[in-house]
Amino acid sequence: MTLQQLFAQMTTDPLPIILYFLAIPILAVLLNWITKDEAYKSPWNYIYSTLVFGVCVPGTFSVVLCVYSMFFSPQSMLNVNALVYFLPIVSMIATVMIVTRNVQMKAVPGFDKLSGLVMLLAVTFILILLIQKMRIFTVFFGSIWHLAGLFLILFVAMRIAWVRFMSSSDKAGIR
Repeated sequence: MTLQQLFAQMTTDPLPIILYFLAIPILAVLLNWITKDEAYKSPWNYIYSTLVFGVCVPGTFSVVLCVYSMFFSPQSMLNVNALVYFLPIVSMIATVMIVTRNVQMKAVPGFDKLSGLVMLLAVTFILILLIQKMRIFTVFFGSIWHLAGLFLILFVAMRIAWVRFMSSSDKAGIR
């Protein structure tokens, strides 16, 4: 399955994507209500982390797609599928706002700085789009699983590079 086929499937059967992106903010509200003052403690903070990752990855991808469509594609933003382009962004913003009402993002595993994660995801998605523009076989003719695997490899490599860069700059006293 390619990205175009995935987007076409979302257009023909929008219910799963709508349910997914509505369920995550609702789950965040319920989790805030259940955990109250214990949100930073161990199983709850991992559940928060799963919710935030589950919405930030597709939300960031949608932001990159919007920017790509506005500047690099002849496609008008008025003709795009709102479920693919805008619903993940709205769900991401709503979920992060709901989660931060009850727990600081520093207490959620993997989110020292949410902006750093979103930036790292955006750069990874931009690299994937650049690789696709260069017509590399795996991304252009490959399946969605090849694309997901390539994204995961790039994300992990960039995360490791970022951690090493930040630790070396901390040792050198650069801020």
